[in-house]
Amino acid sequence: MNILHICHSYYPPFLDCARQYAALFHGSPYKVVTVYLTGKPDPEVVRGSASDEVIFLGFSSKQVRGLKLAAIAKVRKLVAERDFVMCIAHRAKPTYVALMATSLPVVSIHHNYNDFGRFSRRLLVNLCRKRLLMLCVSDSVRDEMRSHLSHWPAEQIETLYNRIDVEAVTSALVPRDQARQALQLPQDRYVIANVGRLHHDKDQATLLKGYARALPELPANTELVILGKGPLERELKALADSLNIADRVRFLGVIPDARRYFRAFDLFVLTSDHEPFGMVLLEAMAADLPIICSDSGGGAEVVEGVGTLFPLGDARALSKLLISRGQLLNAPIARETLMSRFSDIAARSTFFSLSYIKKALPNTA
Repeated sequence: MNILHICHSYYPPFLDCARQYAALFHGSPYKVVTVYLTGKPDPEVVRGSASDEVIFLGFSSKQVRGLKLAAIAKVRKLVAERDFVMCIAHRAKPTYVALMATSLPVVSIHHNYNDFGRFSRRLLVNLCRKRLLMLCVSDSVRDEMRSHLSHWPAEQIETLYNRIDVEAVTSALVPRDQARQALQLPQDRYVIANVGRLHHDKDQATLLKGYARALPELPANTELVILGKGPLERELKALADSLNIADRVRFLGVIPDARRYFRAFDLFVLTSDHEPFGMVLLEAMAADLPIICSDSGGGAEVVEGVGTLFPLGDARALSKLLISRGQLLNAPIARETLMSRFSDIAARSTFFSLSYIKKALPNTA
């Protein structure tokens, strides 16, 4: 018995999302066949997918716009050749393909807000509601989706948090001294870190403003490092210059597998505007870092009881937390939070307890 698992692509962070859902079925009677609509075959992707089989359809992003007829035809042919009992589809386009190409029960995974703000998207899922379960990465995303699909039963729009393989992530962490050497950070610095795309949604502008306010009262050896690239890079560097903090801020760009180096940091700060979830928060917790996070979206759910929150966009409030260095991390509580809420084990227990899944997959281990 096979689970069809459709993903749009495998670029970060979606390869790890694919791994998370394939891992749900490890040790079960079901085999996972992961299908990537776009992207060339890649042995690293095959390994990272954690599936029993990986199929690359090889479409370009342009080819899976509009009606996606070629993708639908290929998936329909695949389903006709195998014994599939359910489909898991990430985001709106793969969900559309799954609904049009198969008659299977479909679990639709949603990683962002406003997936059903458009009438055309609501039309199809409303027509297919009886065979759909919506799983959202946070209660924040779930509640927003329920507002768009207000006539749906609550049990058909549920939360299943993103998660990490806690043991694998922690075992891959590079020791502090080596991590700083790899990132070319001096060993004697107090390092405040932010990781994320340089985009309005991540609101690094508030981080720079809060840091500039706090800097006179922070240790003299303090530096802010920002990992990531994006359309606002030039604007953010200009802002740092105008705030007279350019010599105390490092823009490190994209660091491959950055979570391995999180022990190079002393404090982790996420300033995102309505973050749907915030995987970097789990990675910071795994590295035993104190966390400051904006009180907005799913990120606030992730750090509940572990990190310190500040009002979204409030540079003055953020500066005060930077000076106090946030809430000191209680490492045992953080590790327990990871295991009980954001681990593969916790997700597996939640997933197979959902009434929709019990009905669709009665033969779970």
